[in-house]
Amino acid sequence: MSNLYDVTIIGGGPVGLFTAFYSGLRSLKTKIIDAEPAVGGKIRYFYPEKVIRDIGGIPAIKGHDLVKNLHDQALTFKPTIVCNERITDLKRQTDGTFLLISENGTQHHSKTVIIAAGSGTYEVNKLEASGSEAFASQLHYDIQDLTIFKGKRVVVSGGGNAAIDWAETLDAIASEVHLIYRGENFKGHEERVKELHDSNVFIHVNHEITALQGDSQTLTNCVIHCNKDGNTTKIEADAILVNHGVKVDIGSMQNWGFHFDESGIVVNHEMETSVPGIYACGDICAYPRKMRIIAAGIHEGTIAINSAKNYLDPDAEQVAMVSTHHESFHD
Repeated sequence: MSNLYDVTIIGGGPVGLFTAFYSGLRSLKTKIIDAEPAVGGKIRYFYPEKVIRDIGGIPAIKGHDLVKNLHDQALTFKPTIVCNERITDLKRQTDGTFLLISENGTQHHSKTVIIAAGSGTYEVNKLEASGSEAFASQLHYDIQDLTIFKGKRVVVSGGGNAAIDWAETLDAIASEVHLIYRGENFKGHEERVKELHDSNVFIHVNHEITALQGDSQTLTNCVIHCNKDGNTTKIEADAILVNHGVKVDIGSMQNWGFHFDESGIVVNHEMETSVPGIYACGDICAYPRKMRIIAAGIHEGTIAINSAKNYLDPDAEQVAMVSTHHESFHD
């Protein structure tokens, strides 16, 4: 059957793209299906200008460049890539293969399935402050072009790695940067927090934005409230960048027969789900001491492919190496 694939990967983010490349290395006929208009996942949508630093051998790379490189690499073995299709149903057929059905009724046929859907679909957590609707044009939940902040007074709201990175990046571009965090201890990596405190960014912990103010539709100030003493402070601002995380939705996947915990689809050390022939990797999967960074997800993708290869061909090499591997003295 010409439209039967060896591997279908649900999710075209960084992990899904590299998984497709590795699938090609193992001579598996591969398809990627993504619900978004283009591949790249949350990085394409939220962080194209953000500097990514958690991949070995790449000291720093902007999100859009990373996505382009991974996409180019994924195309090496000519996988089929389908965008704008959300898979809403998955059924095992009598011959053991899987039928994947999209929201618009399109059917995809595959021998194995790898779920690399990140955290599912997402919706940003909006800033809940007076005036947020009136000044929506100066309220940002992602950065597509850093130059729009040049010389501006920017307020960043959030306390995780992304908010810290944005504040430090904007420190070199904006005329003034304030970082507002409702907690006391930042959630970012320790070294990044140290760098933040050594920067020119004005830091306001135990504070949150309660109001945006301005003239007509032009933002001029934001009001922050101290959670400790109840005092309020007015900060001059031309733009607000909000990084309060996202609401995630795994949709119908919860009805596909997998075991879940609070973190995602439970997998074993082979990236196998509780459904034979279906694997998971990246942010969507859960196991003890799980690391939610791109480098870890890429590693999981290769394990998932090797498991799928052995599922399809039990006589195949369990772990296919690449050009840097040397046979052991005992081989």
